[in-house]
Amino acid sequence: MGQNVAMRFLIAVIDQENGPADGNEMAAIDAFNDGMQAKGQLLLACGIAGPSESLLIDNRADAGLVENASIFSADEHMSGFWLVNAADADEARALALAGSKACNRRVELRPILGV
Repeated sequence: MGQNVAMRFLIAVIDQENGPADGNEMAAIDAFNDGMQAKGQLLLACGIAGPSESLLIDNRADAGLVENASIFSADEHMSGFWLVNAADADEARALALAGSKACNRRVELRPILGV
């Protein structure tokens, strides 16, 4: 018998400087997370600090460079993410669509390589 192997994906929440999620958005995000947890799809969900808290570090060839900066533009940044299990890319896309609706923000979906 074949074994179903889930693929793993990153769903990154894209935010602007319009602040944290409001109460309705947080309730929708919690419900979305609970639904994924119940189905064994959720590996990790969390918010992250804004770009003002970012450090860019480049220690290639022992350069030791550290900047108070972000790779993201001033207009948009990543404010959180989900790591999810999905049967395939179509299921991951459906989760990303549902996540975007729950958090009321754009999201970016990427496969996680090498797992």
